[in-house]
Amino acid sequence: MSLFWRIFLLNAAMLVVAAVLLLGPVTVSTPVLPGEALAVVAGLALMLVVSAVILRIGLAPLGRLNRAMATADLLRPGGRPPVTGPAEMAELIGTYHTMLDRLEHDRASSTALVLSAQEDERQRVAQELHDEVGQTLTAVLLQLKRVADRAPGELREEVSLAQEATRGSLDEIRRIARRLRPGVLDELGLTSALRALVAEFPDHDVSVRPRFTGAADTAPCLDHDTELVLYRVAQEALTNAARHARAAHVTLELRRLPDRTELRVLDDGRGIAGAPEGAGIRGMRERALLIGAELTVGPRPGAPGTEVLLCVREPLEESDR
Repeated sequence: MSLFWRIFLLNAAMLVVAAVLLLGPVTVSTPVLPGEALAVVAGLALMLVVSAVILRIGLAPLGRLNRAMATADLLRPGGRPPVTGPAEMAELIGTYHTMLDRLEHDRASSTALVLSAQEDERQRVAQELHDEVGQTLTAVLLQLKRVADRAPGELREEVSLAQEATRGSLDEIRRIARRLRPGVLDELGLTSALRALVAEFPDHDVSVRPRFTGAADTAPCLDHDTELVLYRVAQEALTNAARHARAAHVTLELRRLPDRTELRVLDDGRGIAGAPEGAGIRGMRERALLIGAELTVGPRPGAPGTEVLLCVREPLEESDR
């Protein structure tokens, strides 16, 4: 029954009862006797209670929909209200679900395009840094070496300092290029890329301990997009641990199980402490949604700090369905 007919029949029933009482043998004395006043008050209270109960039950789905709309987050799909209640309510909730599906699909499509463009731009910048700037600095190093060989003794120390500064800049350019586009990920896979990420982590005040479990031959096969998301999430989590959490020790763990792959980053920093999520965490959530993974960012269980957990579940084979 629709909400309109529920409210209409309720009001009609109360009016019918009132009309029956007016046309029936029941009368009210003048002045009103205490017993008659009590009966009128009790009848009025009964009708109000019945009306409140019916309206509460009828409007309950609308309250659930309101709470769901207030807490909806396209980066955290799920948690939608059930399609229940009168016909109008059920139709409204169903329309809301359809709208969310369309918004999540559009956001996922646009995010995929943006992240793909970002990766292409990263690759282009890394290639230019490696080919243009790197080759230029290499040529400068060779010229400085020739100058050092012909320079008088009082100038050789200054030329040597210039060589060291140029060599340091060249190493920094190469490190930036590798962080922009990890070539080891394409060549040697995720585990080697994460080891290189830990080895080249720039913040020397933070101790990063890698931990990899699961034999490579029994690990589930991951496509390139999934490996890239896992690598970028690990990269962002390490950056947040050093830059924002002020952690001293970080554990980077990659677990490969038959049905899923888990990436966990644990730090002993000051934790999130209810702070709003920044662009880094939102970026991790957007990447996780692209591959259908589950990302959890919260307090570290049983210890101070933060835990970042990314779980990638493997699709079932046809024989397992």
